[in-house]
Amino acid sequence: MTGALFEITFYLAAPFWLLMIFAPTWSGTARVAASPLTVLPVLAVYTALAVPVFPELWTAVSSPDIDTFRDLTALAGGAGAVWAQVIAWDLLLGQWMYLQSRKLRLSPLLMGPLLVLTILLSPFGLLIFLAVRAVRLRRRETLAA
Repeated sequence: MTGALFEITFYLAAPFWLLMIFAPTWSGTARVAASPLTVLPVLAVYTALAVPVFPELWTAVSSPDIDTFRDLTALAGGAGAVWAQVIAWDLLLGQWMYLQSRKLRLSPLLMGPLLVLTILLSPFGLLIFLAVRAVRLRRRETLAA
């Protein structure tokens, strides 16, 4: 059961990513991306995986050190819970990036690959997006002055 939940986690988030990447200008995409409820299915999987390993999870987050975290992720439920948490937060991050990109009128041709990078390696995607966002905001301020 744990393996199946692990496998399904990404597929629960994938439809929302697909909308943001392949249908960025459709009005429905903006409505969907504006909702934090998109992560509820992933959080349900997280809960199903985290509850059985809650003592180990609590130890890892209440007294964090590398060994307790390693012990948590050595458990199938622990690794699955961490994975589901990453998927949920990455989706929320991607939604924020998407909404910001629409507000700043960034090209979907730029944002598509950037969102794919965020799916795969979210810290790198976020760093690049924050740099692009800062340049765009600075340019807007310069034009407004």
